[in-house]
Amino acid sequence: MEPPFEALAGVGSVTSGYTGGTKENPSYEEVSGGGTGHAEAVRIVYDPTKLSFEKLLDVFWHNIDPTVADRQFCDVGSQYRSAIFVHDAAQRKAAERSLTEVQKRLGVSVKTEIAEAGPFYRAEEYHQDYARKNPLRYRYYRASCGRDARLEEIWGVDAASH
Repeated sequence: MEPPFEALAGVGSVTSGYTGGTKENPSYEEVSGGGTGHAEAVRIVYDPTKLSFEKLLDVFWHNIDPTVADRQFCDVGSQYRSAIFVHDAAQRKAAERSLTEVQKRLGVSVKTEIAEAGPFYRAEEYHQDYARKNPLRYRYYRASCGRDARLEEIWGVDAASH
């Protein structure tokens, strides 16, 4: 999820990590094992005078499969649930509005949760900028998991522009 957000003007940083669970300072092994309650997530620091929260939501939706619970492409388990972690009432309202719009557009139930943001734990260094550090592995993952094909199936030509 890092590259689509990093490409946006107004984004200062995108950090991979874990949130939404109960274990303090979890490791990747603990999160991927499914016992921490955390979801793999990204923290986006951005300039709201240059980029709206609504644009971030739009990019988010076009890079996930919102129709499945506890899964994203090849990755299965609650740690791979799609979720929007909000920091205030305005973000919650915008997220709820966007979820409703996506549900109407797709005509199916959206499984993405909207939750209060809690502590965010930075993932290990080898997870940061994974697509840039491991371009061949990342492209292989996307292709072998059918990620791009599924996104195009869901979003049509809009998938390529996000």
